[in-house]
Amino acid sequence: KPLAQRLRMIADQVRELSPEFTGAVEAFVGKLARAEAGGQAPQIGEAMPNFVLPDQNGRLVALEALLAEGPLVVTFLRGHWCPYCRITAAALAEIAETAGALGARIVAITPESRKYAQRLDEDSGGAFPILADLDNGYALSVNLAIWVDEAMSGLIAGAGWDIPSYQGNDAWVLPIPATFVVAPDGGIVARHVDPDFRRRMEPAAIMAALGAIGHPTSLGTAP
Repeated sequence: KPLAQRLRMIADQVRELSPEFTGAVEAFVGKLARAEAGGQAPQIGEAMPNFVLPDQNGRLVALEALLAEGPLVVTFLRGHWCPYCRITAAALAEIAETAGALGARIVAITPESRKYAQRLDEDSGGAFPILADLDNGYALSVNLAIWVDEAMSGLIAGAGWDIPSYQGNDAWVLPIPATFVVAPDGGIVARHVDPDFRRRMEPAAIMAALGAIGHPTSLGTAP
């Protein structure tokens, strides 16, 4: 099934179980969209800013070192608690081997501490590193971090998700889910940035962008 269909099933279940929660989500993502949240994140043709972040096993991983091996898919996930992120991680795991055949790798970035990053690693079957972006430092630097307002944070906490404790701080800050396909020279060839966390970049679009690296005329309009 396309990733969008899988994610829509979750959204439909949430809408059926809690219309109040869905209404709050619509208001929250609508406010983010009106503010053009994520609009200042790195663009196609720009260089992906470097990072050095620990993976789920505590090993430091640098963007430059990854790009020295080939193209890279960088995806931002909100955390292990987010069902949309778990489904996305599993979908990315499904293409990890095919991407590897093109010389490409996948990494996910989450603001959660190592303990919880390991849970996302389980959801992806260990197919790619889960990098811990503590205090959303890297997400902030690339204009992807957002503050979760009191109305939304109250509902999230009420659902049993203690976001601050997962991140090891007392802030209600999350990354906008986003995916960047980066060529070995560091340039971004495709991106998907959407303040509505229920929508993510399709694995098929990721693979198309990876396949087009080195063949720019076949890329067409990037997602």
